[in-house]
Amino acid sequence: MTKGSRYRLERFLATAVPAPSTAGPTSTVGTVQVQVDRLVAGLEDNPALVHLERLPARSARFAELARPLTPALEARLPGRLWCHQARAVDLARAGQSAVVATGTASGKSLCYQVPIAEAAGDALGGLGPPATSLCLAPTKALAHDQLRALRALDLPGVVPCCYDGDTSPAERSWARRHANVVLTNPDMVHAGLLPHHARWATFLSRLRYVVVDELHIFRGIFGSHVAHVLRRLRRLCAHYGADPVFLFGSATIGDPATLAEALCGRPVVAVTDDGSPRGERLFALWNPPLVDATSGTRASAHGETASLLASLVGAGHQVLAFCRSRKATELVAADAVRRADPALRAAIRPYRGGYLPAERRAIEADLAEGRLRAVVATSALELGIDIGTLDACILDGFPGTIASLWQQSGRAGRSQRRSLAVLVAGEDQLDQWLMAHPDQVFSRSPEAAVVNPSNPFVALAHLGCAAYELPLVPADEVWWDDLDEGVRRLVADDRVTVRRSQAYWSRRRPPAPAVGLRSGSADQYHIVEHNGRLVGTVDAGRAFTTVHPGAVYLHQGRPFLVDHLDLDDRVAWVSPTSGDELTQPRSATDIRIVDDEQRRAVGRSQLHLGVVEVSEQVVGYQRRSLTTGETLAVTELDLPPTRLETRAFWYVIDLAVLDDAAVVPSARAGALHAAEHAAIGMLPLFTICDRWDVGGLSTARQAETGRPTVVIYDGYPGGAGIAELGFEAGRRHLEATLDVVAACCCAGGCPSCVQSPKCGNWNEPLDKMAAVALLRSVLG
Repeated sequence: MTKGSRYRLERFLATAVPAPSTAGPTSTVGTVQVQVDRLVAGLEDNPALVHLERLPARSARFAELARPLTPALEARLPGRLWCHQARAVDLARAGQSAVVATGTASGKSLCYQVPIAEAAGDALGGLGPPATSLCLAPTKALAHDQLRALRALDLPGVVPCCYDGDTSPAERSWARRHANVVLTNPDMVHAGLLPHHARWATFLSRLRYVVVDELHIFRGIFGSHVAHVLRRLRRLCAHYGADPVFLFGSATIGDPATLAEALCGRPVVAVTDDGSPRGERLFALWNPPLVDATSGTRASAHGETASLLASLVGAGHQVLAFCRSRKATELVAADAVRRADPALRAAIRPYRGGYLPAERRAIEADLAEGRLRAVVATSALELGIDIGTLDACILDGFPGTIASLWQQSGRAGRSQRRSLAVLVAGEDQLDQWLMAHPDQVFSRSPEAAVVNPSNPFVALAHLGCAAYELPLVPADEVWWDDLDEGVRRLVADDRVTVRRSQAYWSRRRPPAPAVGLRSGSADQYHIVEHNGRLVGTVDAGRAFTTVHPGAVYLHQGRPFLVDHLDLDDRVAWVSPTSGDELTQPRSATDIRIVDDEQRRAVGRSQLHLGVVEVSEQVVGYQRRSLTTGETLAVTELDLPPTRLETRAFWYVIDLAVLDDAAVVPSARAGALHAAEHAAIGMLPLFTICDRWDVGGLSTARQAETGRPTVVIYDGYPGGAGIAELGFEAGRRHLEATLDVVAACCCAGGCPSCVQSPKCGNWNEPLDKMAAVALLRSVLG
């Protein structure tokens, strides 16, 4: 621990003062803050603590609206508007679409609640029928949380309701007839509202505002789909005579206006000057200690997270821990329960996607009301769900982007109280690079999110949906630039019929239910016990790696063994099992280059961008001991291959470069494979993605290039914009890759440099030193 870090810690511990006063009630910090300080003081001499950063408190900055609120509306608000809130309301009133990209707990909801209330109050002021508003959240849970907040304000004239898959037929009918504010999610708009727009004709004809909350979540393939859903919505609004204003709320990300404009297809003004107050925060970087310096093995980040969480809970704090995968969530929660005082074990729960709706909402309510002392979650709780005021937040591994890091860590100390955040580094390349460069955590600008509305798989699916809703006509080019080509492909596939310059949907069933927004597919596998009880669900694209025959599947900390995978009915039949084993699948992958679109020199390599076809087959799995990591058995599988056409960037390397690096033929495969793993691990430095969003393949002789090649591909059909950013990063990407591998202290390769937790070949073969030599030779 550095002298400066110790000084900052001592100053933090010596200063137990409340956060700056703000309008409205504030929470006291006395007893709870002393407890947090005491806990941090106990951590200061731990060698795992590599850096401490003190983030000072910030006072509120207020502003007045260009036109005052009505007394009735002003009386319902919690206090004066902060400057970013006033700016957003003024833009909305002027008919200008806007995106508010400010920190966690900065009151973004009021930026749209005020305009919504004014629109709904038109009828009260004798200005005609009340205007309507449609609020979209990425999850049902967040939409229900927004509904509770809206009802609590009791805004005059506002009649809100939720409309989602859990809404009963009677409630849906009531919503269409009476509600002027509908809170839902893009999936429901896509498959429930737009295909049946005639029932919503009155609502759509009066639609003034469309709110898209948590904009930063709408990236990649999900965001690409949502961009087309919003175009379909605007098209139907125009059909009914409306032209709504779009209001976006987002965590702090790079260039939020560009993302918002890509989603809604119209100009958007960014509001980024955050005027909200913030309590003081201590941010710790925690690197699990080396267990074996030669191999580079470190203590488990999951174990360190569980230990920290149990200690915090034992000291009386309410804690939220974030993990990067469903399996890690279950493992950390179970470990924390084992470590905790027996009286507190029932107050620690996991939370992730795949749980049934009733399970998720019960956990959210128990956390918000204090019945739970700790929750271990995936990024599902990264969103703005109101889960009360937390004392501390632990991140089990870098979440992939700086934007997500601040969003997750900001869940603690939401009521201007002082708080603690801890980033526990994983063994991944990027985690260890950040531990070696701690200044990058606090100085690096948030990344920009990307979408790819031109993805042909996505665009074509939504053109079919649009044709079902209203016949496509030439004037629809205002919504889709490639309309003519799309219609020709739909006609060739017998999905639309053209009559009198109008393209009609020609099939009996509506297309929307078959178009999944989040994975490129609506297909799911159900995970069912033999007594018929539904355990959970998994996307079809992940089924073969997650619930293959013999897999150990975790749900709410309970392990299940997959006894049989029914491919026809899409059911994984499971039975309870002991929790002392893990399974890891093995796959065989092949890549064919379909279209080589761009190329340029990067050092002594050629970097290409284009379209590839990936063929992958899960061919087996290994059983490993949970406690020792020992391989217990290897079993072969006979599952059908999957095929993916997507976008990729790839490095082509001449044999002379390998020869100059003294990489002998027997080491070439290991060198290329190790460089591929490290490059994938470092990619999130240059694009807002996760290593699980991409795949890779390296080969000493690729069929189309005829030379040694490293391919990194987007993991979604048609691509989500990641390959383009990887191609753009080029030399910067390779330099960061070389940096992390060369700096690692291990002898032969480890998870911090060249090993990958998702490798389908179980990290074989890998040659760390040959990879360093190769990268240096490429970069010259």
